[in-house]
Amino acid sequence: MILAYHVVFSAYGFWLPNDPRGSWSDFVGRWELVRFGKAAKVSTMRSVAADEHDRRLREEAREALKYPPVEFTGRQALAVAHGFDEARLEGNYVVHACSILPAHVHVVVGRHERAVGRIVGHLKARATQRLADEGQWPDGNQPVWGHGNWKVFLDAAADVRRAVEYVEANPEKEGKPRQRWSFVTPLVY
Repeated sequence: MILAYHVVFSAYGFWLPNDPRGSWSDFVGRWELVRFGKAAKVSTMRSVAADEHDRRLREEAREALKYPPVEFTGRQALAVAHGFDEARLEGNYVVHACSILPAHVHVVVGRHERAVGRIVGHLKARATQRLADEGQWPDGNQPVWGHGNWKVFLDAAADVRRAVEYVEANPEKEGKPRQRWSFVTPLVY
């Protein structure tokens, strides 16, 4: 039985469909990116984020995007958190861990009757709305989020604990302090 989900989703421009390390995409939907290669579909469930890759090629592809890649400021991350809290309340989600990084988000959310992809859509929608409402997103044409998400279904208490620990420690990988959000419910498994 599924107990929780570890979900990762990115800000616009962070992880492209033809990222040299691979992606979950089946196609490259923007002509500007096609010249950097076909979609690099992976089938592994392990993270490929730390895999060796051609960083120069990845940066060239990011520069070819229609809009600049999104990197949240501290104030923007706070607005995103406010949106997540609003979605959590509306959807009655239990969030066990959350890290809002400059270019991507990690969340561990408890099992819910709503499909995890819909939960992520709800989180993204409310976060986008709060960015605008709080004056932290001046360009209404600039996308906030990348398409899709990476998700792991967690069916053992030890897996949920490990995912929570990973998400809580994740900001430190980028030289940032751990985050404490009021909408996170501590794990009791």
